[in-house]
Amino acid sequence: MNIGEASRQSGLPAKTIRYYEEVGLIKPMRANNGYRDYQERDVHVLRFLQRSRSLGFSIAEARKLLSLYGDENRQREDVFRLVKRRIAEIDHKIAELNSLKRALGTLTDQCAGGDGPDCPILEEIAGERAD
Repeated sequence: MNIGEASRQSGLPAKTIRYYEEVGLIKPMRANNGYRDYQERDVHVLRFLQRSRSLGFSIAEARKLLSLYGDENRQREDVFRLVKRRIAEIDHKIAELNSLKRALGTLTDQCAGGDGPDCPILEEIAGERAD
């Protein structure tokens, strides 16, 4: 099948499929005319990559997951550790976002809004507020 059909079946844009080929995640066969010729297995791999990326795994992590998926001698502990590491990264990002939310909340609490030009939020961002 051509890249358009592989795109339709996998749910990935053709540009992403080409990128995955460029970074070595997928290697479609080539037809006699030189065009990419995707097989059902390629589409399955593309769906796997799409799902792993949608779960927030990096390209390197998706590559590792794909490698583990294809390894009949894999240890599920390897997959478990990879996922636990991803969860820890997500927890860290959540903590950072909560901290940012609190900081912005504090700034908005110090601002009455309205029509005047004085803005404690901009003064704080510019480092001009005296406490």
